[in-house]
Amino acid sequence: QVQLVESGGGLVQPGGSLRLSCAASGTYFSTYTMGWYRQAPGKQRELVAQITDGHFTNHADSVKGRFSISRDNAKNTVSLQMNRLKPEDTAVYYCKATRNDAYYWGQGTQVTVSS
Repeated sequence: QVQLVESGGGLVQPGGSLRLSCAASGTYFSTYTMGWYRQAPGKQRELVAQITDGHFTNHADSVKGRFSISRDNAKNTVSLQMNRLKPEDTAVYYCKATRNDAYYWGQGTQVTVSS
């Protein structure tokens, strides 16, 4: 069992930056693939970025070059650095932990990009 708690969301102007963090409790955090997803109003939840247990990463085309995912296994955290934010990045951002057939979601954190 893994519990996930996101933090770091908020209101930011276009072009600004935010850093989201996801703190995980439970065991074997380092063996999970960790991901950040987002869901905007009226849209499906989509993958933003993920990082494997081997620290391989992939990012959605819409955020490549602007967002960066990282993890700290010693602290059981995964982070998403978001730069050059755009209004279309506005969404609830969720953290997800996956290992084999098991997966866990956090409760989400709101990111609003607006002037």
